[in-house]
Amino acid sequence: MIDLRSDTLTRPGRAMREAMADAEVGDDVYSEDPTVNALERRVAELLGHEAGLFCPTGSMANLLGVWLLARPGSEVLCDAQAHIVRAEMAAHASLHGVTTRTFASVRGRLNPDTVTAMLSIGTGPFLTETSVVEIENTHNFGGGTVQPLAALRELRSRCDAQGVAIHLDGARLANAHVATGVAFAEYGALAETVSFCLSKGLGAPVGSVLVSTADNIARARIQRKRLGGGWRQAGMLAAAGLYALDHHVERLADDHAAARAFAEAVRECVPSAVELADVETNIVVVDTGTKTAAQVVAGAREAGVALSAVGAHQVRAVTHLDVTHDDCVRAGSIIGSVLS
Repeated sequence: MIDLRSDTLTRPGRAMREAMADAEVGDDVYSEDPTVNALERRVAELLGHEAGLFCPTGSMANLLGVWLLARPGSEVLCDAQAHIVRAEMAAHASLHGVTTRTFASVRGRLNPDTVTAMLSIGTGPFLTETSVVEIENTHNFGGGTVQPLAALRELRSRCDAQGVAIHLDGARLANAHVATGVAFAEYGALAETVSFCLSKGLGAPVGSVLVSTADNIARARIQRKRLGGGWRQAGMLAAAGLYALDHHVERLADDHAAARAFAEAVRECVPSAVELADVETNIVVVDTGTKTAAQVVAGAREAGVALSAVGAHQVRAVTHLDVTHDDCVRAGSIIGSVLS
């Protein structure tokens, strides 16, 4: 089975496992795990922030990042296909009293005019006020879309003028960095809080790091424990994250090349199924045409390829370090055959 459902499927290799086994550990609830502390410092420095907090999941890191910035009873504006509104089980509303309102986009690409036109500021007792704008980079359900740096800077300027904060969901920020060459710190400077995932293309088994100011991270550490996220000898997991930062960032370019090869192989059978210009990183969204996504997913699995349905007539393939370039070419040919 060539499994392209998600880059969360990556498994730690031997060298990463050895780094995990050799990790120096302590009790992280007491802030005494040296490997966790090293990971938090490193990611914070990488993104140009004061401090970091190692979290079990990207969803928890996003939940805490928005919570730091949004008053209960206020709203976070986000893309209609954003992970925080589609895939985080309404946690921001049900746990923290923060509502979401969404804006439309093309493939998840940020348009500052669209966002700022929807800001609700100074509306008193009549309308819910906007506390936070959330941006996802790369955009998952948009198909691995990289947010343009100029648009991010423009949004930052407009939000500053209105007193609105920005949370950056950086689940695949490393992919954006490798695809564009934009420094992590440049992205980090454009948001008050950033979640940075280690367990997708970077290949660690678990974990994301939330970064912000030292005061914010101190608050988030308490809220993390309220949510059941206080952990003990987590250094073995943090060691995997450190190994990933040392060895798996630049190799993301291989995943991007494999995604394009997959798309090209699909197009050889069904040219209308994928636009090559839309394949920017490691995610390919395929239009299933007259077949339903469920039909294509089932047919693909029977032929040896695992995909995800992300719409009624859309399936998603995500390349990662556990599949080879040749695997992806073969998978693309199989999907093309299933579609045709």
